Amino acid sequence: MGIRHRMNRREFLGAGAAAAAGLAFPLPAFAQAAARVVVVGGGFGGASCARALKQIDPKLQVTLVEPNRTFVACPFSNNVIAGLRSIEEQQFGYDKIAASGVTVVAQAATAIDGAARTVGLADGTRLSYDRLVLAPGIDLRFDALQGYDEAAAAKMPHAWKAGEQTVLLHKQLEAMDDGGLVVIAAPANPYRCPPGPYERACLIAHYLKTKKPRSKLLILDAKDTFSKQRLFQNAWKELYPGMIEWISLSQGGKVNAVDAATNTLITDFGNHTAKVANVIPPQRAGRIAGLAGAADNTGWCAIDPVTFESKSAPNIHVIGDACIAGGMPKSAFSANSQAKNCASAVATLLAGGTPGTPKLINTCYSLAAPGYGISVAGVYAPKNGLLADVEGAGGVSPADVPREFRAREAEYADAWFKTITAEVFG
Repeated sequence: MGIRHRMNRREFLGAGAAAAAGLAFPLPAFAQAAARVVVVGGGFGGASCARALKQIDPKLQVTLVEPNRTFVACPFSNNVIAGLRSIEEQQFGYDKIAASGVTVVAQAATAIDGAARTVGLADGTRLSYDRLVLAPGIDLRFDALQGYDEAAAAKMPHAWKAGEQTVLLHKQLEAMDDGGLVVIAAPANPYRCPPGPYERACLIAHYLKTKKPRSKLLILDAKDTFSKQRLFQNAWKELYPGMIEWISLSQGGKVNAVDAATNTLITDFGNHTAKVANVIPPQRAGRIAGLAGAADNTGWCAIDPVTFESKSAPNIHVIGDACIAGGMPKSAFSANSQAKNCASAVATLLAGGTPGTPKLINTCYSLAAPGYGISVAGVYAPKNGLLADVEGAGGVSPADVPREFRAREAEYADAWFKTITAEVFG
């Protein structure tokens, strides 16, 4: 995501508030019996879609399939790693979603029969659907990085799925002696939350600066550019001079293999042994997307940008991190926006109508330190079979502003998280 046109603050805040508060959709006039919609995955995308479907038409039979009874949010989980927030503050339940009329099934989806339109569950039962929405998030590609598997992740945590790994990485930082080296391995695009590794670097550096000031942080990157790069690098110079080093792809930053026994990360230009190693591996759409025939050879799911229907699996829609959304990043805000538009399209299709052309919004907030926020925002619409940036409708935080501006951005980030979690889970 490159630096785009800088919008004014009224446009910026108006876009963010509109997306967080919800999009207004026309209510389709149903001329048939209530249809069955199954939504697989209870994160920001799936839970938002299930609730939106019931809001559009309460007669719809909506089932949300999610094996975990507690959702652990990734946004703000970097704060947990840095000791600024508890993991409990990241946890949300599904009781309010069930109370809204959605049937919540605490099972894993294990099979999809597109011809029969059924979803198989781990307990052997099957759910029938008229339309299926997949919001499975990501799976980590443990086959993509030599030496890095689930066992290695217990020593060199990825912390890219919030929960136990988040807490583990925090505990490793706590246990590290002052003067130790922390290494973050960032993957090539695409992956969940493009600014995430760099926000994480900032907040870990904040922890080190306040608790273990002789320590250093190294970012080994499989890319030459990254989201909000200028803003992050300015923050590193301002807040953490001499503490953070970034090695890009062209400088030899791509990690090809790891040795978990020695906490060593191996590149073409040399090896780096860390006291704490945070390895973020390549990713793909959650496994159920592949079983449904919705994932292509990239590992992600190609969709119709108007309806979010899979291009390879009829009557199956894919939203959130798992889909190929063109210019739209894999973020919680994107998933929430896609979910609402997908719900409207599904309801309209079930009513025999033609969905309208959507316009979607995303804002990604990042914290470089407590009270220091930066952001990037975008508006997206279908173009040439993908979701493309609406030119001139987005932008990033300005580079040269007083600290008070950064403090307001941090407040906006906090307000956004409270708003979206209350809307989806509250």
